[in-house]
Amino acid sequence: MNIFKDIELVLLEALKEVITPNCLIDINEKLVVAELPRDRSHGDIATNIAMIFAKKIGVKPQDLADKICKKIVNKKNIISAETAGPGFINITFVNDVWFNSLKFILETGLDYGATSYGEGKKINIEYVSANPTGPLHAAHARGAIVGDSLANLFQKVGYDVCKEYYINDAGSQIDILAKSTYLRYQEALGDDTIVIPEGHYPGVYLKKVAEEIAHNDGDKWLSKTELEIIEAFKGYATHMMMNKVKMDLKRLGITMDVYSSEKALIQEGGVDAAINLLDQKGLIYEGILEAPKGKASKEWKARPQRLFKSTLFGDDVDRAIQKSDGTWTYFASDIAYHYSKYKRGFSEMIDVWGADHGGYVKRMVSAVSAISENCATLDVKICQIVHMLRDGQPVRMSKRSGDFVTIEDVVNAVGKDVVRFIMLTRKNDQVLEFDFNKVVEQSRDNPVFYVQYAHARCCSVLRNASEGLEQLDINPTILAKQMLCRLNDTNELSVIKELANWPKVVEGAAKAHEPHRIAFYLSDLASEFHSLWNKGKEDPELRFIVEDDKELTLARLALVKAIAITIASGLGIMGIEPVKELRS
Repeated sequence: MNIFKDIELVLLEALKEVITPNCLIDINEKLVVAELPRDRSHGDIATNIAMIFAKKIGVKPQDLADKICKKIVNKKNIISAETAGPGFINITFVNDVWFNSLKFILETGLDYGATSYGEGKKINIEYVSANPTGPLHAAHARGAIVGDSLANLFQKVGYDVCKEYYINDAGSQIDILAKSTYLRYQEALGDDTIVIPEGHYPGVYLKKVAEEIAHNDGDKWLSKTELEIIEAFKGYATHMMMNKVKMDLKRLGITMDVYSSEKALIQEGGVDAAINLLDQKGLIYEGILEAPKGKASKEWKARPQRLFKSTLFGDDVDRAIQKSDGTWTYFASDIAYHYSKYKRGFSEMIDVWGADHGGYVKRMVSAVSAISENCATLDVKICQIVHMLRDGQPVRMSKRSGDFVTIEDVVNAVGKDVVRFIMLTRKNDQVLEFDFNKVVEQSRDNPVFYVQYAHARCCSVLRNASEGLEQLDINPTILAKQMLCRLNDTNELSVIKELANWPKVVEGAAKAHEPHRIAFYLSDLASEFHSLWNKGKEDPELRFIVEDDKELTLARLALVKAIAITIASGLGIMGIEPVKELRS
């Protein structure tokens, strides 16, 4: 049930009726917006339809709005439709529309907000994909949570979602990891002269990896050749670090569906196949790139390389896919990886990357367009940096983990649900501050607390009603049958309208690929609920439980239950467990 989508269809039908037969215009339904007005005194729903199409039709927006208003009054329970300002239309419904939406929430339960928008289409969401060279840190947490919440969001709107992690286990960084681990292995066997060279991984976390190798294999690797050591230790270290990565993700409540290996992709001929395909399409050539911007010409040595014609697909310059020494670039492997996604049936892909990969977006989007002949789309979500603070001051929590704050540090300090919520309180492309003290404050300024407190208060009201003298039945199917028309107070109706907005918010967040909208909505809903709660403290007649009016009490309990359901539905998308009771 989506009241806003229903009224958009009514508006479009009215628009078609008022357009003269000889007026041929393309009516883009996606441009029509019906939404709750910011000022609730302006009716139940506001729309921009007249302002969008007036110029195309050749009339004034106000005149078109007047004609549409006349067409829609008395349709779909509309009791008034008025032109406002430069051409907005403000619409008011009979209250039964809102009571029916409340009933629908109670009957639907936690599935409220779910839609069939995705129609079962497959979508691949790749996130985290950190190099397996160390523990995941706080910046990884943001990308992990954005990606995982996107996956939950797309599942909510009817997509077949694949959550994927790409293991970068074939680059030079893995050679360095192996060498660093071998040095720690020598330490574990008693060599106290070992110094970790610059450019290697100094993190103490590799000591555990090396100690396990020493425990299992003894000193057998001391007599092996360098090549044998590197190959073996690459496998050991990568496997153990990926186990650590999986543990870190589990701490955040994240389980991947697929782990794809770059090394396996190369060994199986995936890169050769993808580049050959582009070559057959005439998109690969031998060329010489200009020096990158900001690089002095004397620092740049021009060499002939194999290049991909990425400029044909919107990129700024063509990109190297093979170096002059014959080795593939990272970009070539990434092309092959995304081609593998396409071959697995994913025509919609989302990648969640860190802030340091912003310059890589255009080339990757162009590659997906080329490799799929424009049949697949890639959207890249860049997550900006996270500043870890305590009372406004930068913190470095874990000496044993190197010079960064790890996911383990953060989750141990404040809990998984707090981390997940805070990471969604800003749009992904905005810098985010995470203050360890502020995120656990029990105050209105802390959105995690404010939303969870609203849910806990709802549970408290329902618990008191069911355990009190009346022992009222708070089963949602029972509450859905109550006299909901008793909820005629302006504040109550305002909350019901906010609840009715939930399916629109969910679908809009999915279309925009913006999971932070869920956190924003829940904060707004919590604010409305707390306001209603406070009004009940000021005026006994507005309390949820009215001792001498059982009918009104049951109607208000229905509203409280619907609020709890909607908050829980939203927290579910965010991967957060709603609390039933808060303790200070």
